Amino acid sequence: MKNLLISIIGLLSLISFEVLAQDQSPDYLIDIKGKPTEKYGNTLNLGAGIGYYTSVGVLTPAVLVNYEFDIFKNFTLAPFIGISTFQDQYYWGNPNVPDPSYRYYNYRETVIPVGAKGTYYFDQLLHVNPRWDLYLATSVGFAFRTVAWESGYYGDRGAYQSVNPLFIAMHIGGEYHLTQKTGLFLDLSTGISTFGLALHFNK
Repeated sequence: MKNLLISIIGLLSLISFEVLAQDQSPDYLIDIKGKPTEKYGNTLNLGAGIGYYTSVGVLTPAVLVNYEFDIFKNFTLAPFIGISTFQDQYYWGNPNVPDPSYRYYNYRETVIPVGAKGTYYFDQLLHVNPRWDLYLATSVGFAFRTVAWESGYYGDRGAYQSVNPLFIAMHIGGEYHLTQKTGLFLDLSTGISTFGLALHFNK
C-alpha cells in the first residue's frame, strides 16, 4: 500500500507539471467585466492521503476518487470511492487444549468507503483570487470492509474493533488552479484527508 501511494503521488505530480507547461493562462476564470465565471462541476479529483477511523483509533494510508457535478450555484455533489488498509493485533489462545498458548495474532482490515460528498464553494462570498477555490463539505456513505487473519488463528473472526459501516465525514479544503484544466487540492477531513490532482472537463 505504501508503494502504491508513492506511485500515485508521483504520477499526480508528473501530470500536473506536464499540463502546467502547456497552459499558463492567468485569467481564464475572469470574463470581460472582471467577474468570476467558474463552475465547479465536471471535475475529477484524484487524491492520496491518510484516513482516520475513530472506532479503531488508527491512521491508515488511503486513496480516494470523486467526480463533482454542479447541483446549484456554488454547490456540487460528488459520488466517491476510496480504499485504505491497516494492520492490528488480537490476543487469543485455545482454552480447550491441555496447555493453551495465548499470543497476539495479526489481522489486516481493508476498508472501501463509498458514498456522496456535498461541497459548497466560498469563492464569490470571500472574493478570493480566481486561482483559488475554498470550500466546506460533508461526505455520507458506507464503509465496506474485509479482514484477513494470520495463519493459525481459529478464534472468533469478529473479535476485533472494526470500522463503523456508516461513513460520515466533514471537510475543509482548497484547490489551486495550475491551468484551465488542472489544479492541485488539499482536503482536510475527519474521515480521509487527501492531497491530489483535480481535472476539470467544463472549461
